[in-house]
Amino acid sequence: MKKLINNPENVVLEELKGIELAHPDLVKVHYDPDFIVRADAPVKGKVALVSGGGSGHEPMHGGFVGMGMLDAACPGAVFTSPTPDQMLEATKAVDGGAGVLHIVKNYTGDVMNFEMAADLAKAEGIDVEAVVVDDDVAVKDSTWTAGRRGVGLTVLMEKLVGAAAEEGRSLKEVADLARKINGQGRSMGMALTSCVVPHVGKPTFDLPEDEMEIGIGIHGEPGRTRMKVEPADAVTEMLLNPVIEDLPFESGDEVLLFVNSMGGTPLIELYIVYRKAVEMLEAKGIKVVRNLIGPYITSLEMAGASITMLKMDDDLIKLWDAPVKTAGMRWGV
Repeated sequence: MKKLINNPENVVLEELKGIELAHPDLVKVHYDPDFIVRADAPVKGKVALVSGGGSGHEPMHGGFVGMGMLDAACPGAVFTSPTPDQMLEATKAVDGGAGVLHIVKNYTGDVMNFEMAADLAKAEGIDVEAVVVDDDVAVKDSTWTAGRRGVGLTVLMEKLVGAAAEEGRSLKEVADLARKINGQGRSMGMALTSCVVPHVGKPTFDLPEDEMEIGIGIHGEPGRTRMKVEPADAVTEMLLNPVIEDLPFESGDEVLLFVNSMGGTPLIELYIVYRKAVEMLEAKGIKVVRNLIGPYITSLEMAGASITMLKMDDDLIKLWDAPVKTAGMRWGV
């Protein structure tokens, strides 16, 4: 294992200290239990957004805490759900009196622990709603999941719903928007390599040099098929066609196209994938009106990519363009 770490047991703690030192203008870090909140939290009268999950997917979620996105993020150990006490304390820390929305990726531990935290917060008088993200079209009922996994759409939801909360929309309006986004977005990913969880010290799965896995999960969960490595255009077709067919996306739709690196894939390769994806969509009469390209929901150093598409409308375009200022996403400010 070659990694820029010290003791594997201290990886998340030392990362949090680094975030705290790097971004004091954006966030505050709380320890024991660990969570990150925006520097001006709680924002009075604004619906607060809380998300979280295992570490190793950076910049999600901690890199998305700040104006226009999340109010708090709860980091678990690498690829391990955070605990209910983290989620509860984060919820209490950001409650500005207008309620709190939990954005939860569909993994069994995340769902169960966020439900417990929501119940405890409600018992303390905080109005909490939760939305579960389950956008992965690759498989159903995979490792750690009942139903579809929550993957790339989580990033887009946190940005769009964050903008809506910043506008002053109510908890019900913000939650309904999140559910609408979940209904209109789909994703699929692939891997060229495995990744190494620090405290494990060896690859999560064995993937020979000349093979790739199509439909992989963000923790290295198995996908639809393992096959010989193909050129980028063929891989793009394998990812994009199931996404298009699932909703289904149709001629005349306007979409946001998100091409994501799983951590080890450079931008030069992501733009090759994006080029082919746009060509495919244009041929089907689907118009790309916004995009996102880069490493936003990663799996440590895994080489691979995912494609997410979200059907857009005027309101979603306006919310996407709204200012955001976080460590991992920033424009309009």
